[in-house]
Amino acid sequence: MDADDYGTNEAQDSDFPAVERSRLQEMLSLLGLETYQAQKLSLQDSLQISSDSMKNWAPQAPKDLPWNFLRKLQALNAEARNTTMVLDVPPDARPAEKESQMEEEIIYWDAADDVSADIYSFSELPTPDTPVNPLDLLCALLLSSDSFLQQEIVHKMSLCQFALPLVLPDSENHYHTFLLWALRGVVRTWWAQPPRGVGSLREDSAVLSRAPAFAFVRMEVSSNSKSQLLNAVLSPGHRPRDCFWHRDLNVGTNPREIADGLVEVSWFLPSGREDLDIFPEPVAFLNLRGDIGSHWLQFKLLTEVSSAVFILTDNISKKEYKLLYSMKGSATKYYFILSPYRGKRNANLRFLNRLIPVLKMDHSHVLVKVSSTDSAGFVRRVRSIVAHVARSPCRRLSVEEMAHAARKLGLRVDEDCEECQRAKERMERITRKIKDSDAYRRDELRLQGDPWRKAAQVEKELCQAQWAGDPPDKGRAELRHRLLELRAQQNGHEPAGGVQEFITAISGPSLGEKQYFLRWMEWGLARVASPRPRQPPETILTLRPKHCGVVDLSELLWPEPLGVEHFLREMGQFYEAESCLVEAGKLPASQRRFAHFPGLALELLLKGLPLELVDGSTLSTPLRWVTGLLKELHARLERRSRLVVLSALGVPGTGKSTLLNTMFGLRFATGRGCGPRGAFMQLVTVAESFSQDLGCDHILVIDSGGLIGGALATAGERFELEASLATLLVGLSNVTVVSLAETRDIPPAILHAFLRLEKTGHMPNYQFVYQNLHDTCAPGPRPRERRQLLDPPGDAIRAGAQMEKQGGGGIRTLADLAFCDPEKQHVWHIPGLWHGVPPMAAVSLGYSEAIFELKRCLLENIRNGLSNQNKSIQQLIELVRRL
Repeated sequence: MDADDYGTNEAQDSDFPAVERSRLQEMLSLLGLETYQAQKLSLQDSLQISSDSMKNWAPQAPKDLPWNFLRKLQALNAEARNTTMVLDVPPDARPAEKESQMEEEIIYWDAADDVSADIYSFSELPTPDTPVNPLDLLCALLLSSDSFLQQEIVHKMSLCQFALPLVLPDSENHYHTFLLWALRGVVRTWWAQPPRGVGSLREDSAVLSRAPAFAFVRMEVSSNSKSQLLNAVLSPGHRPRDCFWHRDLNVGTNPREIADGLVEVSWFLPSGREDLDIFPEPVAFLNLRGDIGSHWLQFKLLTEVSSAVFILTDNISKKEYKLLYSMKGSATKYYFILSPYRGKRNANLRFLNRLIPVLKMDHSHVLVKVSSTDSAGFVRRVRSIVAHVARSPCRRLSVEEMAHAARKLGLRVDEDCEECQRAKERMERITRKIKDSDAYRRDELRLQGDPWRKAAQVEKELCQAQWAGDPPDKGRAELRHRLLELRAQQNGHEPAGGVQEFITAISGPSLGEKQYFLRWMEWGLARVASPRPRQPPETILTLRPKHCGVVDLSELLWPEPLGVEHFLREMGQFYEAESCLVEAGKLPASQRRFAHFPGLALELLLKGLPLELVDGSTLSTPLRWVTGLLKELHARLERRSRLVVLSALGVPGTGKSTLLNTMFGLRFATGRGCGPRGAFMQLVTVAESFSQDLGCDHILVIDSGGLIGGALATAGERFELEASLATLLVGLSNVTVVSLAETRDIPPAILHAFLRLEKTGHMPNYQFVYQNLHDTCAPGPRPRERRQLLDPPGDAIRAGAQMEKQGGGGIRTLADLAFCDPEKQHVWHIPGLWHGVPPMAAVSLGYSEAIFELKRCLLENIRNGLSNQNKSIQQLIELVRRL
């Protein structure tokens, strides 16, 4: 047997169908997943906050393993595939001499074990082991998850640089699934270097980009491990990568029960560095788990989509010879990796000599690897073969094109369900009309741009006059009249064709189809959006203004891509215009056409779509729209409406969106200088069993997006607007996380917000997070850098103080402003996100662990009441109006 196939069952599904069925059911029962076969586990189920969210605990029974895996995967923990379990024995029941060792022991569990057995037999148990192979756990979890949780699992696995499932076996129902939809959310970035010219950073969907693919399979028994060989091929120099799980990775030796037939895929992606780039272009590697004789359908697929197939074996039997002979005429290149001293050498040579002309091979296609073979030299030889095939004319398919081949062979493709296809058709009816993003916004999204910008400016002036306490005068009457004119102009329009199609799509009765449609829209709009040049990471962080003073509010910090939020903004403006006219008595309430729009948007929020709180195009809050959303939320949540608001602020590019996504499993847009600019909110549900202890039912998470420009301005209209928006977000919050790229790089607008709120007595629980954006192997907290936050204030703080007419003399350090005590964990140092050099770098374990500790601290503060009193939704509505 192949070393990483240790203990697998070699029988074909058709030979032992009853055994296979019981094996799958037993595995699902062992893991506690049998209840999710009729009603699949959803993404929202997996993201609920419970008491376990505050514990860094090891699973104690097989039923804990799926949840432990999901929790670690959400946190991008590189050890998520570790299925080790620890028996939690009460201290008073432990033998004294074993107490120091007890927590480190790994217990072998069996479904039939009696947990109440005599614990003093502990030391007499057999070699510690766990009953679940990580690949079995992955397959069982994917079979128990809906399409959107499957997609999230695969996306997080890609960030961890784990090999991704491509074909999911299901021996119970005798069909296998090609996971096209699950992979569609994966985006790959690599350095493209043309033969002539300047290289550039490219980004594309993993299912759409074409690349040569190389499959590695096992025939009968092999002394060499496919997975270890693949990992070695993918690892430059002495930097090992464990993309593919194998027997030497902790618990990899456990027998596979249901994962045979699984096909995995991983890519090599060049970074532009000669010392790291094994291949000059992207290359895909495919790995079939199990023997090709038992999984001929998967093997047949691999031969039709791969540029070359490497077959690892010790023996070539007559049965396998006949199967390979049937591949006569295939365009795929075949290579054998043999260990002849372990097999029947003469028989192997006889069969190989017959196969060479049939498979169009020569003797260079037969590689021999025995125990005395130089491993490094052998890996170099395999790489040279891959590079040679990739350079020559060869088959290059995208994952989407591989799915076509899978359909022809009778495999099920997850994307072919009716809901998904109807949603795709709706998306295409919208996106096929988009030839130019700017022209589309101007012609189809007519209520945005100048009409909304002018209305927002008039509303701002009205608000300033009201809060200034000035008596009603002619000027205010003129402003109200002008506002009604602008709103009447907006209300005179009808939703354009694309907006109508969007509204129809999110109005349907099927929640699943709505979710499919939103995902399709995100990808479809990303494909048709005007291409933007990719900038190095430092560019956004080092931008400086050419001048200060009054800034045109229409000036963009970066070209804002067309996205789903623009369609929702349009719906919001129809609702705003209509509501304004109804309030002024200019339109009877009975003639309202758009009153149901907030309810439609709320459905999307509850299903995980971020909704805009502050409009990124005008940097203003559509008050009636946001109020309508919150009222709908209050009606929907009913008795479970206690909220804690958590906001994250910082300069774009400091990693705050990634931090929130990693902490809570959210979907805020990430990427320096290329995402939407508005402030977005998402809702995180607290499990009912934990809500009483935590003191809230939901956490409303707000990401400030690109609202805060950092050093772009310290004075003038732009700064005043940013400071007002920062005050709004911090003022709404129970907890505020300030994300910093450099310890001294504290955005002036945020400091100004703290100054304002300090005067009112409302100060949220705050955490300053210093994220190391450049050091990929950063150590733990650095006291010296923490102390820098307490250094005397710079010009930004003094400028903010002057605007508040406080003078700068009373503010000696940031501690005087925000009660910042580094000894009380108000300041955090987060290691670099990546371990290694992107795009092949995985998320560092230090980053994942630091984010978990920050999350635990935030939840602990909420539970202990340090984040001020939780808010009802009605109180939040009133706060939005006041702020």
